[in-house]
Amino acid sequence: MIVFGCSSFPQMSKGVCDILGITEGNLAINHPTNKETDVEINEFVRSKEVFIISSGSCEDINNTIMELLIVIYACKTNSARKIIAVIPYLPYSRQCKMRKRGCITAKLVAKLLCNAGVNHLITMDLHHKEIQAFFDCSVDNLRASPFIIQYILDSIPGYQNGVIIAKSPDATRRASSYAERLQLDIAVIHGETKDEGEEYSDDGRSSPPPPCSFSQQIFCFDYPGTVPQTVPKVKPPIKVVGDVSGKIAILSTT
Repeated sequence: MIVFGCSSFPQMSKGVCDILGITEGNLAINHPTNKETDVEINEFVRSKEVFIISSGSCEDINNTIMELLIVIYACKTNSARKIIAVIPYLPYSRQCKMRKRGCITAKLVAKLLCNAGVNHLITMDLHHKEIQAFFDCSVDNLRASPFIIQYILDSIPGYQNGVIIAKSPDATRRASSYAERLQLDIAVIHGETKDEGEEYSDDGRSSPPPPCSFSQQIFCFDYPGTVPQTVPKVKPPIKVVGDVSGKIAILSTT
């Protein structure tokens, strides 16, 4: 078994190797003046299991993905028996729905990883668990909730007087899960605040119907009256739904 760490998260690869009591694999990643990524594996990987640790929680996400793909492909061309990608935060996992004339970018990333040579993916808290179906390899979608709950139990005195607050109605499911495990009440923030990426949530169904063309007038004449216009969404002022007075607020943001 060999563990390689990409440049996006070197602390994690080093920590994993320290826990396992092994030496991190020798991997050289260079960026020439033309901004390309050059990878050189200085280890014998033939017929071995290779773990590649990377993360999408960095600023230069696109270069991180390209670097990861090149490292995976380098291991594949050097005849590694099995390639396991460890990606705690999967890049583009939030773009998993079709919106207007866009695309499902999460599926594109999944296909790129599989075509590069990934045989197994280990990740955490996918934005939607259905993203696992985009991959042509086995996927382990781990959960961070047990560690978060244990942190609340150990580090928040008097958590019994707390309340789990969902940052938006969309986050209610995850907040309810925490509240049930901790036996606490739940509250929801509802109003004009927008979640990250919410501007892309419109899939076109709320658009007003186009005016009838000449070829469609025969069908329009059969309709008794005018086509009703869709009422646009208007969010109310921000407010908290639930009782939070005098309680410890624990905000769930996912």
